[in-house]
Formats: sequence, structure tokens, C-alpha cells
Amino acid sequence: MMKSKSLFKFCTIGAAVFSLAACAGLQPATTQQWSPQQESADFNAEGRLAVRMDGKGSYANFDWIQQKSVRTINVNTPLGNTLGQLCQDNNGVLAVGSDGRIYEAENASELSRQLLGFSLPLQYLDVWAAGQWVAGTPHQILQDGRLQQFGWIISRQLNSDGQVRILQLEDQKLSLRLIFDYFDYTKSESAPVQCEIRNRA
Repeated sequence: MMKSKSLFKFCTIGAAVFSLAACAGLQPATTQQWSPQQESADFNAEGRLAVRMDGKGSYANFDWIQQKSVRTINVNTPLGNTLGQLCQDNNGVLAVGSDGRIYEAENASELSRQLLGFSLPLQYLDVWAAGQWVAGTPHQILQDGRLQQFGWIISRQLNSDGQVRILQLEDQKLSLRLIFDYFDYTKSESAPVQCEIRNRA
């Protein structure tokens, strides 16, 4: 297990999440609607992420590209330096640290368990960001409108145009937040079939 501070920042953030202040013009979380999972759409997104655990927080920027079955999240410092990359395809999930070392697992939850000792539901972030619950698994819509699934309580806040602005996840240990500064559904004409970094693994 990598024990450096940079790995903690990358992996706990690498997904990504947050304690940043909510922005003006957002719909209240209580008005959010959840629907059954549908086929994932291609998109490009950029924003900020943060995680709080045991009263401590880490922050970074991210860019996220989803092209059919390949999902790539790059995590960068506010100055633009790369902390790492997380990529998931049909063969599993890989993470690359700032030192270039590559880690691999069957899924994102297993990879985070290997690196951190606990699981983060990174493979479901796109589903929850779209306002959907993961199909085929138990879920509950709480009285205040938040979604509960896999032990996480998930909430969304939207822009005035209905696009996701904030995605927040909470459990007993962690508070995770993704703030989207840019989100665009773009269909890929020539999507990759696997993670580019798999050739180096």
C-alpha cells in the first residue's frame, strides 16, 4: 500500500467530493428527483473535488471523460500538477500515482480498499450524478429527498438548467463532494476500447 500524503489525496479524492461551500442559484437538495438507472451517456466534465475524513480535508481539481465503457478521471492540484489518474474499462480499474506507479483491481471499490483500507463507490458516481439509483441493488429515497444506497447517502444540487452542479456522498467515515464547473454530454464517435494506461500496466 502506498502511504504517502500524495496518494491519500489522490485516492480519497480520486473519485471523487466535498466540503466546499454551496454556490448560489442551486436548487435545494429536497427538490431532487431520482429515477431508475439507464444506459450511461458519454460526457466531459471538469470541476473541483474534496474529501473530509476524521476532521481533515483534501482538495483538488478534476477532469472526467466518459466514453462508452471507458471512464477516465484525472486529478490535479489547483496549480495544474497531476496527482494521479483513475481509469475504468471492461477489464477492471487502474490508478496511476504522481510517481507513475500503476495499481490495478477488478473494480474501483476493490482498488480503493487495497490502497486505503476502505471502499469508495467510484464506479457509481456517473449513475448518481445523473440522478439515478444503481439498478439491481437495494436503495431507499429518504424523506428529505436524498438517496441511500451501498451504505452511502447521496444528494445532488442542480444548476438552473437542470445539470448537476454538486454531487455529495456521506457515510459514517467520509464526506465526499464533487463540484462540476463544466458538464457536457458529448457522444464519442471513436471511443477507446480500453484504458490507455493499460498498455503500460
